[in-house]
This record gives sequence, C-alpha cells and structure tokens, in this order.
Amino acid sequence: MTENTTRHATGSTTQAGIPAVSDRNSLTVGPNGPIVLHDHHLVETLAHFNRMNVPERRPHAKGSGAFGTLKVTEDVSQYTKADFLQPGKETDLLLRFSTVAGELGSPDTWRDVRGFALKFYTEEGNFDLVGNNTPIFFLRDPMKFPHFIRSQKRLPDSGLRDGTMQWDFWTQNPESAHQVTYLMGERGLPKTWREMNGYGSHTYMWVNESGEKFWVKWHFLSQQGVEVLSNEEAERLAGADAEYHRRDLFDTINAGDFPKWDLYVQVMPYEEAKTYRYNPFDLTKTWSKKDYPRIKVGTMELNRNPENHFAQIEQAAFSPGNMVPGIGMSPDKMLLGRNFAYADAQRYRIGTNFQQLPVNRPKNEVHTYSFEGNMWYDHSGARSVYAPNSFGDSWSDETGAVDVSWESDGEMVREAYTLREEDGDFVQPGILIREVFTDAQRDQFVETVSGALDGVQEPVLSNAFQYWKNVDATIGQRIEDAVKANLGDDTPGV
Repeated sequence: MTENTTRHATGSTTQAGIPAVSDRNSLTVGPNGPIVLHDHHLVETLAHFNRMNVPERRPHAKGSGAFGTLKVTEDVSQYTKADFLQPGKETDLLLRFSTVAGELGSPDTWRDVRGFALKFYTEEGNFDLVGNNTPIFFLRDPMKFPHFIRSQKRLPDSGLRDGTMQWDFWTQNPESAHQVTYLMGERGLPKTWREMNGYGSHTYMWVNESGEKFWVKWHFLSQQGVEVLSNEEAERLAGADAEYHRRDLFDTINAGDFPKWDLYVQVMPYEEAKTYRYNPFDLTKTWSKKDYPRIKVGTMELNRNPENHFAQIEQAAFSPGNMVPGIGMSPDKMLLGRNFAYADAQRYRIGTNFQQLPVNRPKNEVHTYSFEGNMWYDHSGARSVYAPNSFGDSWSDETGAVDVSWESDGEMVREAYTLREEDGDFVQPGILIREVFTDAQRDQFVETVSGALDGVQEPVLSNAFQYWKNVDATIGQRIEDAVKANLGDDTPGV
C-alpha cells in the first residue's frame, strides 16, 4: 500500500477523498426547509466532531513538548551496552512536559510536580524514560497510586478539588513526606519547563557487554539554570495566561533558542545495593551524590516544535516497559507496576495499535506476533500468525538466564520494603529542610504549607501539623503557629 499524497487544488473532501460540495451550508429541502439525513458530508462532519477528543490522561493530562536529540559526548560503555548511549551516538527524541494532578484545561502554573517523559527513537527500538522534575515520588507501592491520584482530583459530590482530601492522603501515608517537601518548596513552581531539571526518578539496571550489572539513576540538568516562580506570580499567571509554560517552550524553540540539558547518571555497583543505608529501589528516596557522584553522559537539545499538537503530543504514548538491550528494570515496585499500567492506559486512551501512530512508531523494523485489533494500520500481509512455524517466518527463542535480572528469594507476601539503617520516611525530607534549604527558602516553605492548609478540616489538620513535626520539629511548630495565626485562634486542636 502506498501513501496517497495527492493534493486537491481547490475545495475540500470527505474523509473518503470525495469532493465535498460545501463546508458552509447543509443540504436542505429549499432554503428554509428541514435538513436531510442523506447529507453525508454533514453527518460525517458532526459524527467526527462528537468523537474528536480522546480520553485525557488520568494523571499528567495537561502538558506539551518538543522534539530534539541526545548527543553522547562521554564514554559510559563500561556500564551499558545500550547502542544509543555509546560514545558519539546521536539519537532523536521526544520530550513531553506536564503537570500531574491538573486536568487538560488546568493552568500550567499551579503548584504541582512536573512530568518529564522522554521517548528515544533508537536503532534498537524505542526507549521511554518516564520521570518528573523531582528525583523522587510520593509513593513506593503501585497499589496506592490510584488512591493517591483520586485524592488530588475532585470530590464526588461537589466536583471540587479539596485540600482536606489531599492532606488526609499525604498524612496517612508518611512515605509521601519527601516529595511533599519538594512540592511545597521552590521546585513546586518552576518558572518555565526550560528552567527545571528532569529525573528518571526510578532506579534502573544497566548491563555492559561483559554482562556486568549496575544500578542507575538518570539526571537531566538544565543548562538554562533552575528558576522558580513566587506564589504570587504563579497565581497571577494562572489567570493571565493559563498556557504560560506551553507558550514559552513553543515560542523559544520557534525563535531558534534551543533549550539544553546535560545528562548525568548516578551508578551503583550491583552488589552495593544489598547493603546501602537507604533502600536504593525505594522511589521516595534519593542516593547521596557524595556516595555516588554524577557521571556525565551527554547533552540533550530540544530543537523542533510539533507541527500538530494532537497528533504528536496528545497521541504520544510513553511506557517504562519500553526498554532496549543494555537497560532493564529493577526491584522498584513502582517501576514494575508502571510497566503494566502505562502501556495499558494508552491502549484504552488511544487504541490497541497506538504504537503504529507516527509519533510512537519506532525507526527500526517491527516484527511482532501481535495482530489485528482496532485501527490495525500497518498490516503484515499473509505472513504467519503463529510461532513456531515451518514457513520461514522468524521468531525469538532464547532460553536461560537473562542479562537484566536480579536474584530474589522468600515467600510471596504483601508487605512493605524491609527497612534499612536510615530508611525512616521523615529522614530525607528533614535533611532537605535543614541542610539544603536556605533560611529564606524555609520561610517561604512555612508560608506555602500554611497557606495550603487553609480550610483543611479536623482531624486532618492536626495530622498535618504532626506530619511536619515528624519531618522537623521546628518547622512543624512554625507551620502550626502560622495556620493558627491565619485563623486568628490559638486554641489547641484548631
């Protein structure tokens, strides 16, 4: 089948390519009479209009992105055999930015974590790295993820977002404290997408040509620097220009000012993960850069805007299950859960064969034994539909150990991670507040959190005070004092 590239010199057509008589007037019985059902162009136009929206992403609905390249400038071949990460390689990519909780029409500048989703079009297939602008997340078990997202969305009766519901979930799940500290700090309000860092967040496995295994975390550090908005400026922009971040990225690239990020990784030898003082697979934890310094890989540049936002951004589909040789999963429970959930969300949202769409199509040949389904576009002719077969249609048949694997033992249980030496949920957020934040940032943090607690009901409000006292006794007391001062009531338990 060849693509039809015929261009009609004048007029428009139906979706079947038939000349359309009019895009302004329906077919009626006389100029004042009723519309007739056999006006195929009208019926097709209205029917398609009713179906032109696909379901929005449940989290990460609002966003945009651009295309670019990753250029590998260093040699990390001692850690991975992934072809696109070898010295001198240049790989096309798509980067989509987003908010997590906001719906499709929400303002770009609401306080929220920002998605940082990458699709690398490598010669060995597509590799997706689905992260955020923070190196951690709220949870470490995927069972909690639907509950978390619902708590950040809307009440069932009023349909309104609700601070009590949000804080109730956070305080009932203390592992959220590290990410909530990031969220309520400066990183919760990036000035632009260009001026924030990106992180793979999860722990991944890298394997080199010799079969040696390493644990890895990805860091994309903005060459533009990290800039933030004040609460007041973010609120003003939410009303003045709800598309502020989308507009900034598009206009900047359109003007030829291409944003760049330097890619670094933290690398942990395989065996060291067994005894590291934090669980290195816990998504609510970071690795100390003193223990595992960042190693530069290369530079990423965004240099091409989408030509059609819906086709190339809204229909872009990411899944951490898309991994190429030399890169693999880890025991990170959230990563393992997302391996299923993300691809399945796209099957629902876009369709069974979403990976045949141009923006999701890999650059190398696809030879799969998955067939048919709705919108089966790149059909495979009369080739064999089963494997093994006797008619020369190849299939895969490797046996034995796989290179991206790890040992595991014990009974199947439903339990949290085994705690390690410094694995308390409030340890790292306390370090962030005491050792990373400046005095000015601590003051702003107290103001932001106390403002976010405005209107939160009991007993959730008292739970929130204790939550922050567990992180840092001083900062927690300051938050409680600020909230009570805002209420004009110093009565305990308010």
